Amino acid sequence: MSAPRWLRTAGLVLAAFAGGAVTSQAVHARNQSSSPYDPFDQLSWVLVLVENHYVDPAQRNKIVEGAIKGMVAELDPHSAYMTPQEYALFQSDTEGKFGGIGVEVDFRDERVMVLAPMEGSPAARAGMKPGDEIVAIEGKPVRGERLEKIIGLMRGPAGSRVRITLRRQGVSEAIQLDLAREEIHVASVVGKRLDSDVAYLKLRQFQAGTHEELLRVTAKLRAESTRPLRGVLLDMRNNPGGLVDEAEAIADEMLDTGVIYTTRHRGKVIDEVKANSGGALAGLPIVTLVNEYSASSSELVAGALQDNRRASVIGSSTFGKGSVQTIFDLPGGAGMRLTTMRYYTPSGRSIQAQGIQPDVRVEASRPLQPGEVVRESDLDGHLSAEAGGGTANTNVARGPIVRATADDTGPARDVPADPTKGSDFVLATGYKMLIEKLGAAPR
Repeated sequence: MSAPRWLRTAGLVLAAFAGGAVTSQAVHARNQSSSPYDPFDQLSWVLVLVENHYVDPAQRNKIVEGAIKGMVAELDPHSAYMTPQEYALFQSDTEGKFGGIGVEVDFRDERVMVLAPMEGSPAARAGMKPGDEIVAIEGKPVRGERLEKIIGLMRGPAGSRVRITLRRQGVSEAIQLDLAREEIHVASVVGKRLDSDVAYLKLRQFQAGTHEELLRVTAKLRAESTRPLRGVLLDMRNNPGGLVDEAEAIADEMLDTGVIYTTRHRGKVIDEVKANSGGALAGLPIVTLVNEYSASSSELVAGALQDNRRASVIGSSTFGKGSVQTIFDLPGGAGMRLTTMRYYTPSGRSIQAQGIQPDVRVEASRPLQPGEVVRESDLDGHLSAEAGGGTANTNVARGPIVRATADDTGPARDVPADPTKGSDFVLATGYKMLIEKLGAAPR
């Protein structure tokens, strides 16, 4: 098996140096000082050496910024120093609005595929269609690039322009679109009233205002019929998480009592968050859908409902991100995302690197290949379930295992009024489970 590209490149560089490209007059730093463990002393020596001897003049700000990024990135996969530009992008994500072209994309085999343009967006007006492949942005190929970079290229100030190159099945020539960015508002809650008076609620992510959005969507569903809602199908598949306080508020709407979660810092319980009575959905049976891309705050909600026996959880084991990041504003518009706590389910189960185990586990219709699904425990430098000296509270399989049918398409974009007539296996199974709880046949 060939080495990854970056390893091969490093090998080539080392070979070139070994073959005589190194100057015979080496430049030596001084021996260890009287304080060999002083990191700032070491950093200052490296900085001086780079500034004085690097092949081209080096920019001090760039060097120091790189050192800060490396320092924070060494802690765990979710702590990060963000430049002013990166911090602005991060804040737009949590606010649910940003300057962009308004398109939902998926990443398949390093290809950027259009799922759907948002209604009324620049992408929709320009004729972008589901199934299009975005092959270049501003003339630069995007295949194999990092997700964050591709999103950053598509976003920008409202009114600015961006060139998108598409490839469409059945069209021989590449399609060029010149789009003007607009402020895009992303809905974090999608709702639909299903047969048998079931409320389907899809939580895409937890951003500022998600709790209020849930209440508005629920009120709208109730107003669509004189019959009361009888149950909730809560879909948190592909929900990467987001703001913990929004997740807490949503869990509170589905619980009438009990603990929602606890947090621990360096082994000590910091906070225990409890539900208040009178939640908007506290009296309705709930079935919750999750998958391997349900992470962080979505795992917090699923664990709270599961441990309080408020919902049956169906799908695959979740991602396993049971840590909380605190956001710090830094001078000059920069920011830092720093892991400060682990959170736990009401029964004290650790989510970190373990995830939530569903009550009914759904396996893919075909065997998954190694590396096809990546969870928290697969990330380099991930935190353990417990701090040093603690005992991991391992999640175990909780119930039956079923295998999806061969025609399963995964999470559906258009949910039918009777999900058993669609091709989303988990959705159909969850709906049938909820109907059995309600004691009524689908209609």
